[in-house]
Amino acid sequence: MSALPVYRWRLAPEGLATFRQLRAMGMRPGGQPVVAQLERPRRRGRPPLVAFLYRVDRAKPVRPMTPAKRAALERANTARQICPACGRDAGYRIPTSLGTCTPCAYPDTQAAA
Repeated sequence: MSALPVYRWRLAPEGLATFRQLRAMGMRPGGQPVVAQLERPRRRGRPPLVAFLYRVDRAKPVRPMTPAKRAALERANTARQICPACGRDAGYRIPTSLGTCTPCAYPDTQAAA
């Protein structure tokens, strides 16, 4: 098995792009294999950040959003605003780190206010 070529940050050759770069161009990898890696160095002995690179000429256009997919996405986003503890609509997307709305997560601070 051959190893993937590794390029340093901002030194990848023309014609290769990360997933996010492809998405910004309105493209997707389209099932093609990863052709290289991009490494961004980090400080304090941490391992480098790695991004996979794809060929731009083999990328395919992003599939359009269907009405059913758009409706499902709206339902999912709405469900993320409902607090599982109190059942109220928080009016914002509840953070997964809290798991509940802010008044339920921090009940002591709301009583003092």
